[in-house]
Amino acid sequence: MARCGWLSFAHGAVLALFGAALVLIARDRFWLLAGAFSGFLVIAPVLATSLYAMSRALERNEPVGVALLVRTWTSWQHARRSEAGGYWCLVRFGILLALAGTGWVLTSAALITLLAPQPIQGPMDFIRYVVLAPHSYLFELWLAMGGVMAAPMFASSVVAMPLLLDRRANMMQAVLTSWQAVLVNPAPMALWAALIMGFTLLGLGSLLIGLVFVIPMLGHASWHAYRDLVDASSLPERLAPGETA
Repeated sequence: MARCGWLSFAHGAVLALFGAALVLIARDRFWLLAGAFSGFLVIAPVLATSLYAMSRALERNEPVGVALLVRTWTSWQHARRSEAGGYWCLVRFGILLALAGTGWVLTSAALITLLAPQPIQGPMDFIRYVVLAPHSYLFELWLAMGGVMAAPMFASSVVAMPLLLDRRANMMQAVLTSWQAVLVNPAPMALWAALIMGFTLLGLGSLLIGLVFVIPMLGHASWHAYRDLVDASSLPERLAPGETA
């Protein structure tokens, strides 16, 4: 992370600013914020794409700079040959994760607004009427529903996004590889999921300031987790933007 310098921390700063804007927009609708911030964990692999690209470039002794980030998010988007494991597979998978995250936000909002005994307008209301509500299992239900939705998404994406970025794999290959990594290493992957959740909560709980450091740390660590868990040597490498075969 240190080798990438300010570019890594810029990712965290952008997401922290986005979170602050979300808080300002929905400051009186904590029932929506609760789902939005927890849904962040679902779409995080998409948001970390350029962090994976930076780690990959460093590994290949390639230059890391603003140009790399721009190419990662723009020029590769034109390679739409999904039948050959084109980059468009990564874009489509990102869209699916975004839809899953949106689904959880809506589910969370529905649970809290329909089942909470009082309107949830702030964090203290959430603690009082959801977390600590007597004779109510709303918080347990909220956690269970979140776990049911988050667990398969984590298993499907934990190494899928780095693999799609690194190799010419199609979406099904990437998802199956990700599930295999989780099933073969259940305890380490459960610990990794807990660490991701824990560090993200620390970032959110520090008035979002901690996200400046947490986001790049988790993004680069996820790349190294992919490299340690997956032997992708049988798949052809993906060419960097501008390269020709």
